[in-house]
Amino acid sequence: MMAIILILFFLSLAGVIFMIGSKLILLKGGRIIVPEENFPIEIPNLQEVKYIAIKNAKKHSYFLFVESIRFSIKSSHFLKRVFRKIKEKTSYIFRKHVLKKAEEEIKTKEVSGFLKMISDYKHKIKKIKHQIREEENLN
Repeated sequence: MMAIILILFFLSLAGVIFMIGSKLILLKGGRIIVPEENFPIEIPNLQEVKYIAIKNAKKHSYFLFVESIRFSIKSSHFLKRVFRKIKEKTSYIFRKHVLKKAEEEIKTKEVSGFLKMISDYKHKIKKIKHQIREEENLN
């Protein structure tokens, strides 16, 4: 939307400059006769206008160049910060949900039958040792 407005503005500005320029050319050529006492605007030399326009264009083009470099540096820094924050949040979410689920799956996996049988025998042996110590009063 803003681009359309700017385009229309510069097109109308170019039209106004063209109209004034054509009148100035006709005036300088002597084709238009203007009474001297009713013409309050002094017409500058076209070489002076050209020199001033080039001087201002150089100054403003340098300013625009510096501002565009500044904008690119600031935007890249901003994007790096945003990317770093997003990376931290996604890694936190990944650790919180995905790795937690993986740990739960490892914990809930069923132990192999052989290892379960050995642990059951160890518990039975501990119970038997505990009963013997109680009967012999070896505590």
